[in-house]
Amino acid sequence: MPNTFTVGLVQETAGSQDIAANVARAVAGVRAAHARGAQVICLQELFNAPYFCKSLKMEWFDLAEPIPGPTTDQMQALARELSVVLIVPIYEREAPGLYRNSAAVIDADGSLLGVYRKMHIPHDPLFEEKYYFAPGDTNDRALKAPGVVTEHDGFRVFRTRYANIGVLICWDQWYPEAARLTAMLGAEIIFYPTAIGWHPAEKAEFGEAQVTAWRTIQRAHAIANGVFVASPNRVGFEPEPGTNGLEFFGHSTIYDPFGRILAEAGTDPAVLVATCDTARIEDTRRNWPFLRDRRIDAYGGLTSRFLGK
Repeated sequence: MPNTFTVGLVQETAGSQDIAANVARAVAGVRAAHARGAQVICLQELFNAPYFCKSLKMEWFDLAEPIPGPTTDQMQALARELSVVLIVPIYEREAPGLYRNSAAVIDADGSLLGVYRKMHIPHDPLFEEKYYFAPGDTNDRALKAPGVVTEHDGFRVFRTRYANIGVLICWDQWYPEAARLTAMLGAEIIFYPTAIGWHPAEKAEFGEAQVTAWRTIQRAHAIANGVFVASPNRVGFEPEPGTNGLEFFGHSTIYDPFGRILAEAGTDPAVLVATCDTARIEDTRRNWPFLRDRRIDAYGGLTSRFLGK
């Protein structure tokens, strides 16, 4: 495996109910990233659909599709054509009445390496994900290619042509345990496909702090684990009757293992590209040996909900 790999992130709008149009914009973004040298390209959470979790509507279940299925078939052909690795986050139908927030990982030859299923599922105003998604879990039987997927309790690392990649999804972002386990499985880079935004009524008071917190937690994962981190977010206002809707704020970013920003977007559609040198992982971990100094004998309490009175 080479010492460097080039990452691409596609930051796009997806508020239209025209799924084909959403996919077409994403495909154009993949092609643009590839034209700039990207070898491993990640799309945003639920990339081909509006963020439908703003309300509880049974008809949205019809958006779910199997993996493999129509969208992954199209993306496998694209990956094969361009010789790129693709992370494709979609609404997965595992079985009748059983749906997941998932990301398919496709290697540069077009082969479907496997699926990561979002482990942490939020339940907040306009983020009603528990209604739509079952979480990934320790007994998850999601598709995985033998020999190229390393896993532990639902967390996975995919050994692609260009890099060993971990995938976590949006709300997973806030949990240091998820990043740590994914790094420990051998990830050189962790991707966080995301759909996060502002409640418009809160933006003036909390908007800047929310974006800062979101950036800080990802940067911390890069530093604490000595890995690259890349997070593509969606952009654009998506309405919801009876509410103020959501304004997705973008700011997709790629960090190196020292927490330095390699590329960053604003709040408009964008394609980010950055080259990652795996030697930085070794160098950072030699100087900040956090993995070496972990007290693995003292962390049993992490399996409890709370240890205070």
